[in-house]
Amino acid sequence: MADRIPLRAPSGRQLTARQRMLLAELEKLFLAEGFIHFTLDDLAAKMHCSKSTLYALAPSKEQLAVRVVAHFFRGAAEMMEKRIADLGDAREIIGSYLAGISEYLNRASPAFMRDINDFAPARAAYELNSRAAAARIRTFIAQGVEDGVFREVHATLIAEMAGVLIEGIQTGVVGARTGVSDAEAFTALAELLLGGLASR
Repeated sequence: MADRIPLRAPSGRQLTARQRMLLAELEKLFLAEGFIHFTLDDLAAKMHCSKSTLYALAPSKEQLAVRVVAHFFRGAAEMMEKRIADLGDAREIIGSYLAGISEYLNRASPAFMRDINDFAPARAAYELNSRAAAARIRTFIAQGVEDGVFREVHATLIAEMAGVLIEGIQTGVVGARTGVSDAEAFTALAELLLGGLASR
């Protein structure tokens, strides 16, 4: 999962230490309670800051929400890459990568995930990261086939199917049909992939 939004203020300058801390605090709040129902006044009160301080992060409440959501997924991308950095076996990489996504999404409340789904710009940030995750998994599968730990038959097809499943998780289709959280769905996807790709 990866995110392309830089850690800069609307002015183009790097965020200050205070702004980075504020962004982290907003992320924690949004993860616990969602974000759509908050006004800027609400957020300023909860963060014990002025609205102008929030405007320094983003020019509107909507853009602030997108920024915080993007910050959450940037953290996911960085954590996943660190998690797999020293792993060499594709089975371990896929298992660790998808388990990491599951653990990371477990931090998010149903309200946060629902608000992402209901707010198109935030949903777009999730979609971007889901596509990046699917692309990473395709590279892991290709590596596993090359190394002989995954069977070659239909490996490319399985990688594409994994991408479709990730999209289904991200869009809420999988959760709506099965009653599981996104985190649980990513755990199941890891089990499905590793079982289906095993070299026999």
